[in-house]
Amino acid sequence: MKKVILMVFLFLGGVQLAQSQIQGGIKGGINYNSDSFADVKDDVFNGAKSKTGFHAGAWLRINLPVTDLYLRPELVYTQLSNEVTYKPTAETTTYDFQKIDIPVLVGMKFLKVVHAFAGPSFQYILDSDFDIDELKQVDSDGFSVGLQLGAGVELGKLGLDIRWERALSDTEAEFVDSNVENVNFDTRVNQIIIGLSYRF
Repeated sequence: MKKVILMVFLFLGGVQLAQSQIQGGIKGGINYNSDSFADVKDDVFNGAKSKTGFHAGAWLRINLPVTDLYLRPELVYTQLSNEVTYKPTAETTTYDFQKIDIPVLVGMKFLKVVHAFAGPSFQYILDSDFDIDELKQVDSDGFSVGLQLGAGVELGKLGLDIRWERALSDTEAEFVDSNVENVNFDTRVNQIIIGLSYRF
């Protein structure tokens, strides 16, 4: 009987320890993309004006044993856009795209409320399009990789952080228009990301 009671207490202690090592929650915020449309063949665009987008998703924080570090994987839906001038018609158009981001960050907490983190962000483009009729059949690459660096504060269950994301791999896209066929361009963006999170 004593062995059974001991096993029950050990099990309950292990569950409590596991729960204290893993936390999770939801997040959302705004994204500001700083540039895009590099290496456009045939030079059919003129400039790229940055615009603000948004993101929403979920996160986990796993405290790593024996260290003050934690691992923070996230699953985030992001929508971004750029405003560009289409040279053949001198018309301004918006290029919109939606993607899934999976940052895998390693971080450290300081002074109980401040934390800093860095790590790769794996991205998959879901959809993209222009808002004028001349540009048709936009096809984008699937996966790309970026790097995120950031810091934030956590007060109780609420957290606020700011990040900088740099694209590391090419994100090629192609469209067919009425003047030039099969134009390839690079849709990589660097972003400033401001996020608000809630811990369950």
